[in-house]
Amino acid sequence: QGQLVESGGGSVQSGGSLRLSCAASRYGSYCMGWFRQAPGKDREGVAAMDRDGVATYTDSVKGRFTLSQDNNRQTLYLQMNDLKPEDTAMYYCAAGFGTACYPGSIPERYEYNYWGQGTQVTVSS
Repeated sequence: QGQLVESGGGSVQSGGSLRLSCAASRYGSYCMGWFRQAPGKDREGVAAMDRDGVATYTDSVKGRFTLSQDNNRQTLYLQMNDLKPEDTAMYYCAAGFGTACYPGSIPERYEYNYWGQGTQVTVSS
């Protein structure tokens, strides 16, 4: 099926911005999202796009993060503004179908079928 390849992570100070990208050239018909996992914590959903291209965000990032996709649905972006130390985590791109495309909420991990290797985001205070 191919790979999901994340990029754009890095180290920034609190209040800074980063833009994550996920190359997904073989996943144009799938629904996609971003998850993150901090050390010692479970992987949590950050943002997801449903079958109609509408994004849903977890409460802690609403108003700061923006999920988008290019017109060909080959690249998924996560624009992260006003970053906080608690945003520090490994960020993962995921692709799925079926229930992963339902609107109104971020699907659970098990609803995604394919995952990237992750890109590290570190925010210092």
